Amino acid sequence: MKISCLVIVLLLSTLFCHAQESDSEILQIEKTIHLYFEGMMERDKSKLEAAFDPSARLIGYRGENFTVTDFESWAKGTAIGSPRAQELFENRILAIEIKGYTAMAKTELFWPGIYYFDYLTLIKIDEKWKIVHKTWYEEKR
Repeated sequence: MKISCLVIVLLLSTLFCHAQESDSEILQIEKTIHLYFEGMMERDKSKLEAAFDPSARLIGYRGENFTVTDFESWAKGTAIGSPRAQELFENRILAIEIKGYTAMAKTELFWPGIYYFDYLTLIKIDEKWKIVHKTWYEEKR
């Protein structure tokens, strides 16, 4: 009986530790995604660089045109201009799935006149989560 109780306690503690580890990883991923959101809103290239790996690619359609953009070109263009008016925009994380050192996140960005649906691939590099790929879909509203 004592051995059965010990096994149950060990199993539950292992599950609890794993759940805490997953929660910690999710919080770190959310922090990375929020840096991406803030970088776009504030037009802050340093925040974008903190969120993305320099080798990242951004792929989607701009209207009817299929585009593939390297991170540096995208970040440089995104950082031009004045900060965006926060009250006109809504950016949110819908889902995060983690498998080992890889993760996938689904986000929605409601901007004046357009919705963006982003699918972000993240990889843990040097103990930090970085976006390595962004695929997006845009929808006029």
